[in-house]
Amino acid sequence: MSRKTLMTIHLYLAAFFTPMIVIMAVSGGLYLFDIKGSMDKGTPIVIAGAELKGNDDAGIEHIKSLLSGAGLDDGFEYLKDRGSMMQTRPTSRDYYEIKQTPQGVEFTPVSPSLVAAMMELHKGHGPQIFRTLQQVLAVGLVLILISGLILGLQSPMLKNKTIAVTAGGILVFVLVAAF
Repeated sequence: MSRKTLMTIHLYLAAFFTPMIVIMAVSGGLYLFDIKGSMDKGTPIVIAGAELKGNDDAGIEHIKSLLSGAGLDDGFEYLKDRGSMMQTRPTSRDYYEIKQTPQGVEFTPVSPSLVAAMMELHKGHGPQIFRTLQQVLAVGLVLILISGLILGLQSPMLKNKTIAVTAGGILVFVLVAAF
């Protein structure tokens, strides 16, 4: 592959994925700084006498019918079993926590703040199409980094600097990971 072609690929991938990489870095950084946003819970709604039927296809259809019968939004993609409760997903937007109670099935609406929604997207709890985009982003980021490294190694002026900085990055990673 010619250097010009490699530079073009590197440029286009970097330009396309930069906004997504920045958002992922910001959301991950906020999380590490313990800024996680809030999940605001609404008033629980109990559907008397109803019972949960699991989180398989039949259980999902049953929950969708309970939600629509109660006049609630039934537009979720899948369920996450959390032990004593289930969550409708994606949790990057308004969702429900679902519990079986002695009175029936309890739906608690939950609304994430902007920061919490970003965290949920970062963790892969968003819509399926966004999760697919994150997989493409992961491949794109690897290609950006490898193409940048190759370009640095191909350049006579940058080769030694690229090797030194890469070796330094490896050393820092190994030392920090060892502690």
